Amino acid sequence: MRILAHTWEMDISGFPRSPFSLALSVIVVSADSGSSLRECVRRLLASTLSMELILVDNASLDGVPPAIERAHAHDARLKVIYNHRNIGFGPAVNLAAKQAHGHVLLVLNPDCLLQEEDLERLLELSASRPKAGLIGAVVCDDNGHPDPASWRRDPLLRRSLNSMFGLGGEKVNMEQAIPAEVIEVEAVSGALMLMTREMFQRVGGFDEDYFLHCEDLDICRRVRDIGYQVLLAGDVRVHHGKGSSSRHRPVFVSRYKHAGMWRWFRKFDPASRNPLLAAVVWLGIWIHFLLKIPGQLLRRLLRR
Repeated sequence: MRILAHTWEMDISGFPRSPFSLALSVIVVSADSGSSLRECVRRLLASTLSMELILVDNASLDGVPPAIERAHAHDARLKVIYNHRNIGFGPAVNLAAKQAHGHVLLVLNPDCLLQEEDLERLLELSASRPKAGLIGAVVCDDNGHPDPASWRRDPLLRRSLNSMFGLGGEKVNMEQAIPAEVIEVEAVSGALMLMTREMFQRVGGFDEDYFLHCEDLDICRRVRDIGYQVLLAGDVRVHHGKGSSSRHRPVFVSRYKHAGMWRWFRKFDPASRNPLLAAVVWLGIWIHFLLKIPGQLLRRLLRR
């Protein structure tokens, strides 16, 4: 189903009046995400759960989203929204959420491969934990190693410096194995985030002033700030290809990642109230960005 305009009748909250009841709306944002997107969609549509899949394409040139739409034209659960430019990750998710009918929203990266039992477990947690505002899972690489971003703390300046320079004290990423149980955390990976539509609406969705990166840290913080828990389902392990959309544009992605760091710092870190310290942080962020460019371009050339 090709969607180019918003035609559903909206309720006062900005969400559609659903003509039917769905347990789950899965939102996937693509931007030249490549072949991994095909497998991600195939696995989701193989599910027997009451669900819909909303694929938002941010002006991809690889032809994969239209091919997916043609391949699954018979499946009414798939909706594809085509943006004529790359509007960013958070705005794309917010756009899809306004058209979603599911009671629960699952925001999923296009290179994450989910099993049906993973979906069932996450929905079970959402239903059984009334104080759970947002739920994440452990995302793993091709070898099954957990990504440290699965279990994070707020990237406060002192923690970031400890992480960067190997100093003692709290760091952004946890320095212990992720237990195979549900734990309360400060932040989870944005590769997989599940929350009710009501909670998504209550926190105002993703902050659209982030283009790419750090919007996941932001929404986790805002969920906690209104008194709800961010939970990590340590017993749910999900394969994550990581970076399928960014391998051919590393500088572009890095630029917005560093811009996201700066925005999060200004919004949430008490250290940002010191003008001199804030200026040093701004300078450090953008020097770090510039220093990374040569290596990123070299790796791109070598992959070719």
